[in-house]
Amino acid sequence: MKLILMGKKRGMLQLFDDKGNVVVCTVIEAEPNVVTQIKTKETDGYVALQLGFEKVTGKKTYTIEKRAGKPLLGHYKKAGTDPRRNLIESRIDSVEGYTLGQEIGVDVFDGIEFVDATAISKGKGYQGVMKRHHFAGGPASHGSGFHRHAGSTGMRSTPGRGLPGGKKAGQMGNERVTIQNLRVVRIDKEDNLIILKGQVPGPRNGLVYIKQAEKRKTTKKTK
Repeated sequence: MKLILMGKKRGMLQLFDDKGNVVVCTVIEAEPNVVTQIKTKETDGYVALQLGFEKVTGKKTYTIEKRAGKPLLGHYKKAGTDPRRNLIESRIDSVEGYTLGQEIGVDVFDGIEFVDATAISKGKGYQGVMKRHHFAGGPASHGSGFHRHAGSTGMRSTPGRGLPGGKKAGQMGNERVTIQNLRVVRIDKEDNLIILKGQVPGPRNGLVYIKQAEKRKTTKKTK
């Protein structure tokens, strides 16, 4: 398993490659994730690393404690870190070299050419079959009575019911989506930015999970 890093999608921009072609990119800001728990086979039965992201802020101390909640507040105090809004656990081969409170930044992707990005897609509400599943619809002429309908979904005497899993109207978007094999265009360690080629799901300022690509190996050419 690969280490998962959390960040915020800040928007999109255009860059030029070596040949002068325009490359559409997504900018993700990943402030250093902090190690909040180290799991081992002796204590938890498996090896994993838990990271926290995005500090819980407030004008007064009791406001931060109220937003974090007592159970998690004790968890963060045990790790010796400030409360974070988001937590993620990564199952990795070894936790050697990691300590509680250690910060992990975008430099963890140095030398990695492709990553996978996971986020919650934009919710688009309740939509019909034409928008949700790209149905063609019926004739647009007057009097046809069939314009944007789904058509027949029932059965005859055998099996006498509508089969589950059919394409119907319903909620569109607001789903966990993973885009695989996104090329890492640039890493800015000073500003905690990682720029990826292509699109990443979710709205601006949405939470994004990034990890090394599972299905594509990194084969960087050395000059």
